[in-house]
Amino acid sequence: MELVLGFIFSFLSTVGFGIITNVPRRVLFLAGVTGACGWTVYLLTVQVTGNLILQNFLAALTIGLLGNVSAILIKAPVNMMYVPGLVSLVPGIIIYTSLKEFTLGNYLNAGRNLIKTLVIAMAIDIGFAIAEAIFRRIRRRLSRHSRGKKTKSVLD
Repeated sequence: MELVLGFIFSFLSTVGFGIITNVPRRVLFLAGVTGACGWTVYLLTVQVTGNLILQNFLAALTIGLLGNVSAILIKAPVNMMYVPGLVSLVPGIIIYTSLKEFTLGNYLNAGRNLIKTLVIAMAIDIGFAIAEAIFRRIRRRLSRHSRGKKTKSVLD
């Protein structure tokens, strides 16, 4: 039940953020599905391990791969998938806690939270980078395959 609710609310938050950032309507549904799938992977990874790095990395990898596929399907820039889909992964509460601890003079706790935020940000970035590298190889094969089919159909 938690996964279903997580999927639904992540979909809604992704679509809502897409509306706020002026993502075209034709992109919103697939961006919402992409973000919701990423958050579902995050929730599944939480159940398996308590490793924050792995959770964010796998979720970003999922968003990256699905975002690239979706962008090709609807012929839109992949950033229109990434930006709204990423909203669920942003470590906002950790950043807030870090700044609150810093203003209260608890520099040790503030530093811990700041490092945690940076590690999460790097895991997300590496997940997106690896997704791009994987998809670049897949895209070449797909384009060769689609060119071969088009050539055959034109010659027939």
